[in-house]
Amino acid sequence: MSPTACLLLLSRGLRAFGDGFVALVLPVYLTGLGLNAFQVGLITTATLLGSAALTLGVGFVAHRFAARPLLMTASLLMLATGLGFSLARDFWPLLVVGFVGTLNPSGGDVSPFLPLEQSVLAHAGPDAQRTRLFARYSLTGSLAVAAGSLSLGGADWLGARFGAGAMDVARILFVVYGLIGLVVLLIYRRLPRQESEAEAARQPLGPSRNRVILLAGLFSLDSFGGGFIVQSLLALWLFQHWGLSIPAASAFFFWAGVLTAFSQLAAGWLAQRIGLINTMVFTHIPAQLCLMATAFAPSLTVVLALLLVRASLSAMDVPARTSYVMAIVTPPERAAAASLTNVPRSLASALSPSLAGFLLTVSPFAWPLMIGGGLKITYDLLLLVMFRTVKPPEEQSTSG
Repeated sequence: MSPTACLLLLSRGLRAFGDGFVALVLPVYLTGLGLNAFQVGLITTATLLGSAALTLGVGFVAHRFAARPLLMTASLLMLATGLGFSLARDFWPLLVVGFVGTLNPSGGDVSPFLPLEQSVLAHAGPDAQRTRLFARYSLTGSLAVAAGSLSLGGADWLGARFGAGAMDVARILFVVYGLIGLVVLLIYRRLPRQESEAEAARQPLGPSRNRVILLAGLFSLDSFGGGFIVQSLLALWLFQHWGLSIPAASAFFFWAGVLTAFSQLAAGWLAQRIGLINTMVFTHIPAQLCLMATAFAPSLTVVLALLLVRASLSAMDVPARTSYVMAIVTPPERAAAASLTNVPRSLASALSPSLAGFLLTVSPFAWPLMIGGGLKITYDLLLLVMFRTVKPPEEQSTSG
């Protein structure tokens, strides 16, 4: 890989490590402050809405400014977010910090960092290796999220060892999250100041506009469904409905993250054989069926087994989706396309956590899992119908 790609993978890994433990510590911290599931859902919604607003702002200026200073600015905001959550105690300040900050309760990446890194990474190698490069990028993120989830168990043990309560441990972890933003800032400083010609030629969407808008709408449907099952709320359901302990949750989400990571690495290999669209759809549908079956599982063991099967399939579409978007637009449109496809996804995923929190409050049945899985399957079918004939350049040359 090029030095630029290595730096981006390193920054992605560090940010994802922070996302991994924050997604689990957030519901523990908020419920420890006396907030109910609906209020936890509202704060989760605020964090995702804020990420969408920041990503939208990036989309408006990404073709005017180099990615490097924008990434460094986002890193400073990450530092401020961690410190803000460590100091806030009441619902409204937490809601405000969640909205203006970079906190990510989903376990995935729905931050303003994402479209900027994607647009730079798309130029870091030849088209034939693009999907594999994005697979490594996704693999790095998923493994780091898994490690972050596992670290929560260690932090809980250290807290007990030194007499620190759960709330004190949570506040320390928010400070660590902020400090990760500072380290990432130093990494971004090492990115080349001089951009490649393709990067420097960034422009707003032009010939690919209609195609990208349609994709953004479909991705929004998928993300709206995903918002019902963001990692923080899934953890809350496991805590409340099944009595899962924090160390057990830490270990479970670690192994789920490991399975997710290596499945994404396989996405590049699979896409070369069946195509990007088929890879996205035919791995995603079985994963959602496992999710929906979880709602009817008779025991915690069955629940966790189904969720692990889902984890091994559900994210194979992530590198394929990113590679597909970058492939079907012209190189100067890539920054704008990355932003436009990520903003509606962030907005859509922000709307559903509060609904999921409300449903968890009023009913013991896992309605969020059923609704989220059903919406995601609908997205898969629509994507297959609408884009099965729109092929990236490497698949056109293969079929030709």
